[in-house]
Amino acid sequence: MSANDYILIIGYIFGFYMAWNIGANDVANSMASAVGAKAITIRQAVFIAGMLNVVGAIFIGSHVTNTIRKGIVSTEILSDPHLALIGAFSALLAAALWVSFATWKSLPVSTTHSIVGSMIGFGIMAEGFSAINWGKLAAVVMSWIISPVFSLVIAYCMFKLIRKLILHKKDTYAQALRLSPFFIGLAFFVVVLSFLFKTPLGKSLSIGTPSALILALILASLLGFAGMKVLGRFVKSVNLNGAEEIFRRIQIGTSCYVALAQGANDVANAIGPLAVIYFLVKTGSVGATVPVPVFLLLFGGVGIACGISMAGYRVMNTLGTKITTLTNTRGFSVDFAAATTVLAASKLGLPVSTTHAAVGGVMGVGLAHGIEAVNFRIVFRIMIYWVLTVPVAALTSMMMFKILQLFL
Repeated sequence: MSANDYILIIGYIFGFYMAWNIGANDVANSMASAVGAKAITIRQAVFIAGMLNVVGAIFIGSHVTNTIRKGIVSTEILSDPHLALIGAFSALLAAALWVSFATWKSLPVSTTHSIVGSMIGFGIMAEGFSAINWGKLAAVVMSWIISPVFSLVIAYCMFKLIRKLILHKKDTYAQALRLSPFFIGLAFFVVVLSFLFKTPLGKSLSIGTPSALILALILASLLGFAGMKVLGRFVKSVNLNGAEEIFRRIQIGTSCYVALAQGANDVANAIGPLAVIYFLVKTGSVGATVPVPVFLLLFGGVGIACGISMAGYRVMNTLGTKITTLTNTRGFSVDFAAATTVLAASKLGLPVSTTHAAVGGVMGVGLAHGIEAVNFRIVFRIMIYWVLTVPVAALTSMMMFKILQLFL
C-alpha cells in the first residue's frame, strides 16, 4: 500500500474513535433524562439512539461540511495540504481523547467545543495566535452561561406549569389526558421548527420563518389532538401515576427526536476532520467546505451507535440520576427546555451546546422542588469540565501536532 493509503486508514481509525466518543458522551447525555425518568430503559435508549443516529446521519445529515468548525480559526491555515493533514489528525485525536477522558469520569461535555478547542490548537501551531478569531471564541465562552441558564429557566417554568395544571389536581390522569394536546403540540411545534431550521435537510428546503411558523403550528395542532386520541386508547390510569404514564409516552417521542437530530447534526464533529483527511489524500487540496460522501456519514453514524451502546450508561447515570430525581413530567420538561434552548439560540446565531442545555434543564426541574433537591457537588464538577474543554483540547492538539510532524 502507498503512504496515502496508510494515512487514510489512520484517519478512519481516528474518525471512528471520535464518533464513538460522541455516542458515549454527547448522545448519551441527551437520552439521560428519559432513562433517569424511567420512560425507557438503558437498553431501549441504546437501540433508539443507535438506530436513529444512523438514520439521521445518512438521510438528514449534511453532505457538505465546514472544514473549520464555527469559523473560529482562519481557513488560510488549510492552504498548505501537508499542514492541513497534520492539523486534521491532531484535531480529531485531541478532541476524542478529551471526550473519552470525560466519559471515563462519567461527566457530560460538549464534543462540538472539544473540536473547537482542538482546531484552535492546530491554528496556533500552524499560523500563531493571529489565526484565531477571538470574537467567535468569546461567543463560545458565553454559551457556557447562556445554554444552561436559559434551559434552566424554561424547564423550571414548564414543570411549575405542569404541577399547577395537572399534578395538583385530584384526577391527574384525566387532567393530563385533557391537556395532552397542548403539551404534545408544544413539543411537536419545537420539533418541526428544529428540523426546518437546525438540520441540513431543513435548511436545503429554504422555508422562510413565517411559513415555517405556520407549518409548525398546523402540524403541532393536528399531531397534538391525534396524540390525545392515541393516549386515551392505549394508556389507562395507573393508581395515582396516571399523569406520569401520559408523559412517559410523550417523552419517548421527544427522545426519538433528540436521537435523530443528533445523528444529523453531531456526526459533523467526527466526519468534518475525517472528510478533510479523505479529500487531502484523494485530491491533494481542500477548501473551506468539502463534500461528504454518504459512506462517511454512515461510518460516523455507526461509530456513534457503537459508543452509546458500549459506554453511554456512564453519562446517562450521572445526568439522569445524580443531579436530581427525575420523573416523566420532569423529564419531559428537561427535553422540551433543551430543544427549545438550542432552537432559539441557533436562530439568534449563538453557539450553544445541547449538552449544556440538558444539564441546565435537569437543574431547572430540580430547583422547582427547592434548592436542596439539586446535587450541586456534581453540577460543580460538570462545570469545571466545561471550562476545561477548550483549553485542554487545544493544548492536547498542539502536542499531537508536534508529535505527528515527526512522522508525517
